[in-house]
Amino acid sequence: MSEGFRPQNLAFSRMVVEEDGPILPVAKLRDGAGRTGCPFHDVRHMLRDVGLRPTRQRLALGWLLFAKGDRHVSAEILHEEAIKARFPVSLATVYNTLHQFTEVGLLRELAVDGSKTYFDTNPSDHHHFFLEGENNLVDIPSASVEVERIPEPPEGYEVARVDVVVRLRPKRRS
Repeated sequence: MSEGFRPQNLAFSRMVVEEDGPILPVAKLRDGAGRTGCPFHDVRHMLRDVGLRPTRQRLALGWLLFAKGDRHVSAEILHEEAIKARFPVSLATVYNTLHQFTEVGLLRELAVDGSKTYFDTNPSDHHHFFLEGENNLVDIPSASVEVERIPEPPEGYEVARVDVVVRLRPKRRS
């Protein structure tokens, strides 16, 4: 993603709107405009901006999630990182926090396999390559993928978003 990227037409609670379009709370943290120099202070402000109380667990997990830039993590990966950072937290708390962050638009949930869910720290409109042997996701800019037709949703429903996951594997030698 380019530094000047501003996602358009996204509905997140408590989103800041500027003249050239909406700015997600995570984007303010990512591009440095909203940084104070103290990671916990920055995450605290980001959580308050979206209406979440900055608890000790949310602050620590938010710092682990967003301090490394755009990334894709599972609950298990984040739980392991928290333990290594000497922040004892249960896997259930990690799951709850990830789902709370997703509900307010800080994260984007991606179900890659029926049993594997990843959380993307870049909630903007984009797609993904999934590297099958590595269980790794790589961003694809939304302009690189064209979805020609989307089926008409059933009455009373609307399309929330379209996720394209392109699965990759190493080429087989002949």
